[in-house]
Amino acid sequence: MIHSQSRNGLEVADIFQEYGSAYRANHNLSLDYLKAMSAITACRTKALGGHLEECNKCGAEVPSYNSCRNRFCPKCGWLAKEKWLYKRKKELLPVSYFHVVLTISDLLNPLIRYNEKTVYDIFFKAGSETLLTLGRDINHLGAEIGFMAILHTWGSNMIDHPHLHCVVPCGGLSDDGMEWMWPRKSKKSRKFFVHVNIISDLFKKKFLYYLDHAYQNGKLKLKGNVAYLQTPTAFNKLKNQLYSKKWVTYCKRPFGGPEHVLEYLSRYTHRVAISNDRLIRIKICPDQSQEDRVYFRWKNYRTGGKLEEMSLTVFEFIRRFLLHVLPTGYRKIRYYGILASRNRLKLWTVQEILGNSQGFQKQETEDSEKSFEDWFLELTGIKPGICPFCNEGHLICKRELMRAPP
Repeated sequence: MIHSQSRNGLEVADIFQEYGSAYRANHNLSLDYLKAMSAITACRTKALGGHLEECNKCGAEVPSYNSCRNRFCPKCGWLAKEKWLYKRKKELLPVSYFHVVLTISDLLNPLIRYNEKTVYDIFFKAGSETLLTLGRDINHLGAEIGFMAILHTWGSNMIDHPHLHCVVPCGGLSDDGMEWMWPRKSKKSRKFFVHVNIISDLFKKKFLYYLDHAYQNGKLKLKGNVAYLQTPTAFNKLKNQLYSKKWVTYCKRPFGGPEHVLEYLSRYTHRVAISNDRLIRIKICPDQSQEDRVYFRWKNYRTGGKLEEMSLTVFEFIRRFLLHVLPTGYRKIRYYGILASRNRLKLWTVQEILGNSQGFQKQETEDSEKSFEDWFLELTGIKPGICPFCNEGHLICKRELMRAPP
C-alpha cells in the first residue's frame, strides 16, 4: 500500500498494486491490458517466485525474484535493449545517416483505439513503401536503400502521438549489386536524396489509400465513438479532412552521428510510455470528493523541451499508460530494403563495397554464440553472480523460492 504523499522509488507497479483493482472494476479492459497490469504488478516480487542465493565466501544470503519479462514493464527489457543497441551499432555503415520521422493526423486517434493492429500495419506499410519507392526513383537516387523503422505511440505527457522513426543511410545499392550509389546532387553529401515535402505528400497519399482500402473491405472496427463512420458519407468527410491537413514529417542528419540517434531511440525500443525514474510522488487526498493524483516529470516542447511537473488523477494515469500497450506479438521495430533480415547477403555486400565485410561477418558469428553471462559482462563490465556484499565471493543457488499464492 502507498502510505505517503511523497516516496522515493515510486514505481508504476505500486500504482497498479494500489489502484488497479478499482480501475479494472470500473473499466472494460482487453486481455492484453489485463496481462500487462498483472505482470507489472508481480514483477520481481514473491508472486513470481525465484531463488535464494548464498555467497560461497562471506555466507550472505541474497533472495532473487523472477522478472515478469513483459515488454511493457518499466523494470524489464534492459538487457534486450542493450543487445539491440550493440548489434545495431555494429551494423552501421561508414556513410552519413538521416533520421526521418513520419507522423499521422491526430484525427485518426479515435479510430486507432479500436483498430491498433490494422492502422499501425498501414502506418508501417505506407511509410516503408514511401521511402523505398523514392529511393528507387531515378529522379532521386535510383537504388535500393535500407532503413529501420520504430513505432512510438506516445508523447512525453503519455497522450496519443503515433509516429514512426526511421534511421536511413544516405545512399543505396545499385541494381546490379556492385556499387554504392550516392545522391546525385552532391556526392557523399550530408544532404538527403529527396526533399521532406515529397516524402510527406507521398506518405499521406499511400496511407489514406490503404486506409480507404481497409474501410471498403470491412477490416475496420467501427464502434463506440467511431461508430458514425459506418456511414460512407461520414468516412469520406473524415478522409477529406485528413487530405486537407498537413502531416508533419521531418528528415535531418542526426546531431552527433547515427550512434547518437540509436542511443536516443533505444530508450523507447523496449519500454513504453513512462519510466519509473520520471515518477515523483502520489498525492493521497483524504477528501473522498477528490481523486488521488500521480506527479511525474515531462518535457514541454512548447517551452523548448523544458522539464516540468505534471499531475494526473490515478485513473487517468493508468488509462494513458495502457493506451500504449500494443497487441500481443506486435512488432514495433521493423527492417526494410538492404537492412531486412532476408537481405543479409546484400548487407554483407554493401559492407564489402564500403570496406568492412570480413570483420562484420566475423562479429555477427561471435555475437550469436554469446551466453547471457557473456552479454552481461560485455555490456556492464560486471561479472554476474558476484556477491554484492563482499564483492569477492560467488553467489550459489541455495534453494528455490516458490511463487506466493495469489
